[in-house]
Amino acid sequence: MKQGARLDLRDYLRIFRRNWITIVALALVGLLVGGAASLLIRPTYTASTQLFVAIQSSGTVTELQQGNTFSQARVQSYVKTVNSPIVLSPVVEALGLSASPDQLANRIEASSDPDTVLITIKASDASPAQAAAIAQAVGSSLVRAVDDLERPKAGGTSPVRLSIIAPAAAPVQPSAPNTKINLALGLLVGLGLGLAIAVLRTAFDTLVRGEAELRQVTDAPLLGRITFDPDATKKPLLTQTGIQSPRAEAFRQLRTNLQFTRIAGARKSVLVTSSIPGEGKSTTATNLALAVAQSGQSVCLVDADLRRPMVDTYLGLDRHAGLTTALIGEADLDDLLQPWGDDSFFVLTSGAIPPNPSELLGSEEMKMILSRLEDAFDFVILDAPPLLPVTDAAVLSQNVGGVVVVVGSQKTSRPELEKSLSALDLVGAQLLGLVLNRIPTKGADAYSYSYYSYESPAFDSERVSAEPDSSLTSRPPHEAERAPGIFPVSPRSEAPTRASARHN
Repeated sequence: MKQGARLDLRDYLRIFRRNWITIVALALVGLLVGGAASLLIRPTYTASTQLFVAIQSSGTVTELQQGNTFSQARVQSYVKTVNSPIVLSPVVEALGLSASPDQLANRIEASSDPDTVLITIKASDASPAQAAAIAQAVGSSLVRAVDDLERPKAGGTSPVRLSIIAPAAAPVQPSAPNTKINLALGLLVGLGLGLAIAVLRTAFDTLVRGEAELRQVTDAPLLGRITFDPDATKKPLLTQTGIQSPRAEAFRQLRTNLQFTRIAGARKSVLVTSSIPGEGKSTTATNLALAVAQSGQSVCLVDADLRRPMVDTYLGLDRHAGLTTALIGEADLDDLLQPWGDDSFFVLTSGAIPPNPSELLGSEEMKMILSRLEDAFDFVILDAPPLLPVTDAAVLSQNVGGVVVVVGSQKTSRPELEKSLSALDLVGAQLLGLVLNRIPTKGADAYSYSYYSYESPAFDSERVSAEPDSSLTSRPPHEAERAPGIFPVSPRSEAPTRASARHN
């Protein structure tokens, strides 16, 4: 088992592709909010004036340099004086403002450039003319205030003189709101929120969506990738689709990969199961058996799901007599096998649903049936119940050559898959690999079969019809269709008859 690895660039790209709609939507919402804020906020105008600080001295160059240093040191004090009542109170009285000096101070901003003797005063107001009047009045009031503060107590003139070098003018454009900044800020906030939600969703999302999530759980071989086909519900069989369709090619690839995994093993039986219901194990088992039969090998499909059997429904076969009938000894195995199609494909349906499936599947009779089927066929495929709800598959997995676990994309979670694989490991089952089913054809987890093309409608019409012909599901094979020794399952009959397998 693997615990999970650090995210790399591909993981982040996958997160974006999975959540791009949310990310883009929130980015657009942020953009709209920024635009709405710009429209709803009342415009504010800012006017400014600039003052020059000088030392009133006509001495030597040295005295002028000393005076310049002195004035630069005093500039910061004058900047802080701008927002004081000694400067703003005369402005309130002169302009007849309704605001108090403290309230007016919130609309005044004073600053100075480093290493200069320049002071800039800015005033903000809803009216451009009023903003200019306030800025000009504050500048004039500061000139008078500094003159009074710097005048010697003994009398005489102030050594410092402030002069307005840039009178305030009414601004043409509002200083706030800044529509461009609001739009950019709204876009960034929306985008950041979308990315945060995408990361959180990914962090709390435990569903297996693709191979990346599989590799966080196990390093077991991925034997096949089956894409989601919306028509599979109505046409689940491999014979109901084009021979060169992506779905058909996927099952042929699964068949090939599975044959490679069985090279070193002597057992011919393969158990197909899943973690939970609804992942597509029954259709996978059935279509895998069909793919094997189309390759020219003899195959027997056993419906070992004794709780919710589905193979008979897909293939249109009789379920009243089957595996459970053989397990309790009511009929011989050879009489219960039902042929399907023109290939060497035979099916052992589930039979009647018993009250004790686990006990029957783990019995010695089941081992004997599997042994006889492996002697008779090139391939034996068993459709078993899911691993987590019941123990049937885990019990049966001990008596087969290997297990294939079907994983439904966006259906099962990583903890569920991990529990299933642990259950198989606990009983010593041979895990051959995984099949990733229901992979989306679009999006971050899509799997492409672009190399292959669909068959033309003219060719499709020559394939087996969607509903199996009754002659394929009920008739026994002709004697020429029986390979010599393919059914050495009944010592009492050299030429058993399959027609007797149809019990009502």
